[in-house]
Amino acid sequence: TKIEDIIVQVGRTGKLTPVAMLKPVSIGGTTVSRATLHNMDEIVRLGVKIGDWVEVERGGDVIPKVNRVVEDKDHLRGHKTFRMPQNCPVCGGQVVRTEGEADHRCVNANCPAKLRETILHFASRGVMNIDGMGDALVNQLTDRGLVRNVADIYKITKDDLLKLERFADKSAQNVLNEIEASKKLPLDRVIYGLGIRFVGERTAQFLAEHFGSMNALMNAGEEDLLEVEEVGPRIAQSIREFFQEPKNRELVEQLRRAGLTLSGKKKERGTKLAGKTFVLTGTLAHYTRDEAKKLIEDAGGRVSGSVSKKTDYVVAGDDAGSKLDKAKQLRVKVINESEMANLVAG
Repeated sequence: TKIEDIIVQVGRTGKLTPVAMLKPVSIGGTTVSRATLHNMDEIVRLGVKIGDWVEVERGGDVIPKVNRVVEDKDHLRGHKTFRMPQNCPVCGGQVVRTEGEADHRCVNANCPAKLRETILHFASRGVMNIDGMGDALVNQLTDRGLVRNVADIYKITKDDLLKLERFADKSAQNVLNEIEASKKLPLDRVIYGLGIRFVGERTAQFLAEHFGSMNALMNAGEEDLLEVEEVGPRIAQSIREFFQEPKNRELVEQLRRAGLTLSGKKKERGTKLAGKTFVLTGTLAHYTRDEAKKLIEDAGGRVSGSVSKKTDYVVAGDDAGSKLDKAKQLRVKVINESEMANLVAG
């Protein structure tokens, strides 16, 4: 069949997918009028242009896809080349393609196409911990236009909630109390809640400790970001792209006005163990695993979960397991917890 146009759909993660609009054709008893082209690399691989005749496949219940371009005397080539838009077709936000990746993405955290997922992430237990804000509530809030970005959560009133299904006075008040309590959570939770690509819980903690405020993070250059523990070029680029989008900067301003915690304590890390990597194994007598980890990290060291040639020390407690064997095999220095404490003390 013939490709009459190529449009772009925006998925819940912000991924842009080119879709071929086809002259309707029957495949296995079903009329097919669109087929996925996956991404720009696939369009280049197939050499597809608008107006081309193509072979379309529909396997099982899978979305139909374009297999190849048909070119002969009865099926002349199209002439219109498709280009991925520079701005999101849904919200007008900036579209970026990370180096080494096939997909183009919208970086606007407020994009309606990905709003539901953005809010569910923001409200989830490990992030802003707004109990009661699950699928059912988020669907109603977004469907009715009550919440258009995560900052709108803080504008919800009891009257808004009482108009929704399954809400009485007490359940509405419980959700409002949870929303209010979330304002007191620390800076790292807010950073994590923004949904910046590649920035997970641990990275958000490192960013909060290093910069000490959302403002400093928003205005950080790539070199500043690369100084943060576990932040490499890919994460640094993703953070820069996020804050270069004006709509995201405005979102942060709205969160500031709502009263969220956008500053924290800048952590002054020691340098005694700078550049040293430790692995903990077994049970320590005087420290929990988290306490030992904090001790090492506060002195500038890094704690890894696995032993490799790059490991400087393995701290072995009672009932040390396979990590101790691996350390001996790789001839990594094995120390006990008092030796660890001595290294930290310098």
